[in-house]
Amino acid sequence: MKSNMSKLLAVGLTTVMVSGVVAGCAKNSTPSSEGSGASGEQPKKLTVTMALSEEEWAVMKQDIIPAFEKKHNAKIEALQVEAQDVVKKLEAMKQANKMEIDLIAQDVNNTSLLVSKGLVEDLSAYKDKIPGEAIEGLVTAGEFDGKTYFLPYRPNVEINYYNENKFQQYGLEAPKTWDELLHVAKTLKEKEQLGRVALKIKLTGDVIEIVEFIRQAGGDPLVLNDEGTIKAYTYLQELWPYLSEDTLKASFSSTNSFLASESVYYAPNWPFGVNIIVKDGGKTEIKANAGFSGPEGAVKTLGGEVMGIPVGSSNKELALEFMEYLMSKEVQEQLITKLGWPSFRSDVYGEVEDWQKPYFEAVQEGLKVAKPLPNVPYWADVNKAINESLSEVVIDKKDVKETLDKYAEIIQKAKSEHE
Repeated sequence: MKSNMSKLLAVGLTTVMVSGVVAGCAKNSTPSSEGSGASGEQPKKLTVTMALSEEEWAVMKQDIIPAFEKKHNAKIEALQVEAQDVVKKLEAMKQANKMEIDLIAQDVNNTSLLVSKGLVEDLSAYKDKIPGEAIEGLVTAGEFDGKTYFLPYRPNVEINYYNENKFQQYGLEAPKTWDELLHVAKTLKEKEQLGRVALKIKLTGDVIEIVEFIRQAGGDPLVLNDEGTIKAYTYLQELWPYLSEDTLKASFSSTNSFLASESVYYAPNWPFGVNIIVKDGGKTEIKANAGFSGPEGAVKTLGGEVMGIPVGSSNKELALEFMEYLMSKEVQEQLITKLGWPSFRSDVYGEVEDWQKPYFEAVQEGLKVAKPLPNVPYWADVNKAINESLSEVVIDKKDVKETLDKYAEIIQKAKSEHE
């Protein structure tokens, strides 16, 4: 799957496990330019972690990293580490008093533990390095208790794919509201005797799309039994019988297969699927938009990555220079033009092929209403409570309010244990 990652808006969600602390660094480092600067001095070493596909690494190694290395007489050693493993890796290095990582590019929704465990530097003094054109959501995602620990780097957001031919066959349009989504799901189920709308709601794992429904109704996932969340769960309970069975199997990779094989005609997914489904798969009838709105408006979940500096890094100054370089307009333009990544800068416009533009516009539209998941140290407990409560509501058909009241107590208990 990695070799098929698109040049358009590829998302660094599939990464390679890196085992060990010191051995892992050497094993998974990517080669970079060798040699010393014009002065004859040995290049300064900077170790960074990024989660990239093969195509993305090719651009980084050939176009992005070498220019920085040459200008700063530096050698960048880059590691690929899964988001959930960054905490364990930094903890081990900090405990050994041997920090060997200087910069991390971390999933925007996996940063709270890094802060609560004191593993990353407070970068508040360098907040002015963030370009004024930065997307607000990605900036605030790096802030905790009024301090800045992460700088913006790479935003991402799901878009909603649909099979235009099938929609036209049944006189349907891509839904823009909850009512329209329910109508589409009901119609397709009635016409084909099978659910053809899939959401990525496996009732295990991440809760990105469930949180979107909660927020679109004005609810708060950290409260869970408020009026908005009750409204969202009541709606999902009504919608559930009309969804495809693939909903319980849908992942960022399998959803591409569902759309390409036409077992599903409508599903949200990350943008990296565009090249896989449309360009490589030839399914030009698969279109996409930014999705639908709820009773309180449109809300998407912000994905992507932010950059931080581990506590104990001996190369903080060089790491800050590399951060500033990656945030520059020049580099952000290259990342759009060569990889199709959306930029966190509003003043950057890359050139994409004509066929890609509608998908790119859908991403840009989604980013306007995207918010990161709550950055709280007890998020794992909240995530579990959301999955289990929704399972009881849509699978077991239990009373919405009673169920949410029960799980709201669990969340409050988890919160108090972290205070």
